[in-house]
Amino acid sequence: QVQLVESGGGLVQAGGSLRLSCAASGRTLSTYAMGWFRQAPGKEREFVAGISWRRGITYAADSVKGRFTISRDNAKNTVYLQMNSLKPDDTAAYYCAAPKDPYSSVGLTGTEYDYWGQGTQVIVSS
Repeated sequence: QVQLVESGGGLVQAGGSLRLSCAASGRTLSTYAMGWFRQAPGKEREFVAGISWRRGITYAADSVKGRFTISRDNAKNTVYLQMNSLKPDDTAAYYCAAPKDPYSSVGLTGTEYDYWGQGTQVIVSS
């Protein structure tokens, strides 16, 4: 059974930074694409960033491009989301996700992922 545990959320002022972590157990992440998603109250879940299993190619939503960076440390079986220049609109619960099958492409809609963490809350004050 795959378990994903996010951490690193919190309350930060606009312009500040946070680094989210997603630690996996039950499998080795090195051959799996990984994604970060977020959901704000009253809004649909949205893709934030993803990273491929091979070469660590990254993808980011337009709304966070240039501010958020996804990375992975396969030795620690952990994926990170570095968030800089945070804005109040970034306030949401953030979730990491993993697919069931290895060697797959990075999914952008969420339906490609089978395992989700419990989420970590990020609140950005103005």
